[in-house]
Amino acid sequence: MTNSAGVALGVEAARRLAQLDLVDIQPGLTVAEFVSVEQRFGFEFADDHRAFLAAGLPIWTRGHDDHPDKASWGWPNWRQLNSTDLQEQVDWPHATVLDDIQHGEWPPGWGKRPHDLVKRMAKTKRLLTGVPRMIPVYAHRYLPAGRGSFGHPVLSIHRLTDTIVYGHDLADYIEQEFRRPRVTVGFWRDYV
Repeated sequence: MTNSAGVALGVEAARRLAQLDLVDIQPGLTVAEFVSVEQRFGFEFADDHRAFLAAGLPIWTRGHDDHPDKASWGWPNWRQLNSTDLQEQVDWPHATVLDDIQHGEWPPGWGKRPHDLVKRMAKTKRLLTGVPRMIPVYAHRYLPAGRGSFGHPVLSIHRLTDTIVYGHDLADYIEQEFRRPRVTVGFWRDYV
């Protein structure tokens, strides 16, 4: 069941994004398109994320997506289900976990780390089945999957050990990522 507070949060995030007038936004995803995406990738969008994408599908952001240091993947185009870039963006959180663990990282809550690499990777793959799926919002920014859930922080996941909060929820994330603050400090404002 979809939560009305989650829907309201997603609609508010979409409103804030449209209001910035920086993003090319296509018509929102239809029910049939949501079904196709969720079947293709094996997850369900959280209620706020679903409402956000139903309100409009962002596809390009001026000043972010045209600058290689700013975005990497940009907005996931959920209408291009066979895109290699979309698949990589969806797979990134698990791929980076596997890569970091292969190179020695080990999550503290996973108990004893196997010394043997083959056993370590097998245990990792088994334990990852219980880890919430992270769904791309923009570039390396992710929300957890889960129909009936909403209001989670948006996480920037570059590496397992380089994961930070980019917004307290989807609407706050839009403000943090795309609204340029007015910097009032002389000298430093030229470098922000």
